[in-house]
Amino acid sequence: MTPARSGAIGGAAGAVVGTLAGAGTTLRVLGRAGVIRPYGPRTLAHLGRTVLRWGTGPAGGFASLADRAPHRVGLVDELGELTWGELHRRSNSVARAFAERGVREGDAVAVMCRNHRGFVEASIAAAKLGADILYLNTAFAGPQLVDVLDREAPRLVVHDEEFTDLLAGASVERRVLAWTDGDAAGETLEQLAAAHDEGDLHPPERHARIVILTSGTTGTPKGAPRREAGIDAAVSLLSRMPLRAGWRTHIAAPLFHTWGFAHLALAMLLGSTVVLRRTFDPEVALRTTQDERCESLVVIPVMLQRMLALPPDVLDSVDLGRVEVVASSGSALPATLAEAWMDRFGDHLYNIYGSTEVAYASIATPEDLRADPTSAGRPPYGTVVRILDEGAHEVAQGETGRIFVGNGLLFEGYTHGGSKEVVDGLMASGDVGFFDAAGRLHVAGRDDDMIVSGGENVFPHEVEDCLVSHEHVVEVAALGVVDDDYGQRLRAFVVRSGEVSADQLRDHVKAHLARFKVPREIVFVDELPRNATGKVLKRELAGWDERDDVQDSEEQG
Repeated sequence: MTPARSGAIGGAAGAVVGTLAGAGTTLRVLGRAGVIRPYGPRTLAHLGRTVLRWGTGPAGGFASLADRAPHRVGLVDELGELTWGELHRRSNSVARAFAERGVREGDAVAVMCRNHRGFVEASIAAAKLGADILYLNTAFAGPQLVDVLDREAPRLVVHDEEFTDLLAGASVERRVLAWTDGDAAGETLEQLAAAHDEGDLHPPERHARIVILTSGTTGTPKGAPRREAGIDAAVSLLSRMPLRAGWRTHIAAPLFHTWGFAHLALAMLLGSTVVLRRTFDPEVALRTTQDERCESLVVIPVMLQRMLALPPDVLDSVDLGRVEVVASSGSALPATLAEAWMDRFGDHLYNIYGSTEVAYASIATPEDLRADPTSAGRPPYGTVVRILDEGAHEVAQGETGRIFVGNGLLFEGYTHGGSKEVVDGLMASGDVGFFDAAGRLHVAGRDDDMIVSGGENVFPHEVEDCLVSHEHVVEVAALGVVDDDYGQRLRAFVVRSGEVSADQLRDHVKAHLARFKVPREIVFVDELPRNATGKVLKRELAGWDERDDVQDSEEQG
């Protein structure tokens, strides 16, 4: 079931009804989340001026928290706690230091930091100057980083000391260290915060943009800028995910990625205490969530997988009884993983499907995942998802086509030209999928992943889901390779946890899917290559040489 097309109510009357309905939904969702609360006239007036002058991005969002609750703990990392007031004052100091180093409105500040206070302080400081914030992927190789920095030309780079060598070849001269493990060989954010005036600044004329890089799994990473989101963006997410004001949330997902940053942005509205750890360790993440009394946990799917792989005695010793939301996104969530997590820790898992370009498109609640763990759920409030064929016509329910998304968070086009295809205001997500009879979206895979083998269309994602349901399979990546007889054939890369042969796995697929979807080759590997957000790097698998561990079958599918 796709959302109804507009036009049922025409003209001005339709606009009024739509506005009233939207206002009603906004009030209901924000009220349920605990955002709407009684403030004194002076606080309300100050909040209004802050948002009007600074906007709803990092500058205005975090400044409003300093207005609302200056003494409340806002951030916790390995260095300790910071209140919202302290974060506001420190970022004022850092902004002045950035300005001394040449950062002006319209410039860009690149941030290459792990999850800690430096990431947040640098982001707020840049935004207070009206500079765009370019988030660099901490897993990128040196040549990728050099290419991105040469292309985007930021005025300043803020980075953790561990990335100094990776950035050595970049042309950006102005550098500031955000995190050091000893005596720093350069200026640090801590030094800048201590050496400059912490008083309030004058707001810039332009508001900062957030530039998040695409994952680069299929090519060169591109900058995907997005202007600050309004209240509707948060309402959309909160309409299907019951986060509440004042919670403590452990953001384990990388902050430089759309999903991690989304929850940092939500903290600006909800006043959530953000709990961070620089690197992800599965046991540390679980114990941090427990010990810091977190009500929500933000992850990417591979993190769930690594947590569940811990020894049973470790899992039994962790109490996540306070947790009400585990929010997962960033890559495909295998059905078996969703069920295993909920069976172990409870029905509080929410899976969000989207992309860097379209933000979030659908949300699967625990009820959706129990009913059909292969689904991506339903579009949230304010989001339209349609399935179109190659002629841009909407397909029938159950038919597979290209996924197009419309919401208030579509990106503006890549920083150096080009964009995703847009049809009637809806942007291509880059994936194909279908809606089932219950109105749930199913993602079949990337629109360029489909292969044609012997005249039949095969989507690797469907085969991956089938293989990973086998008890001795941990994870799978499947892709098409050239075949002289069939045009293309499917090759599956499998990480296994027990003794299982390629023929046994082919029999497993044959028992659940059509014969033409059975992989003709299976490669057993120790692990799949992934980027920092958990996405499998299929371009690396595509270059796999024929080896003895490729187990061929005479079965022609």
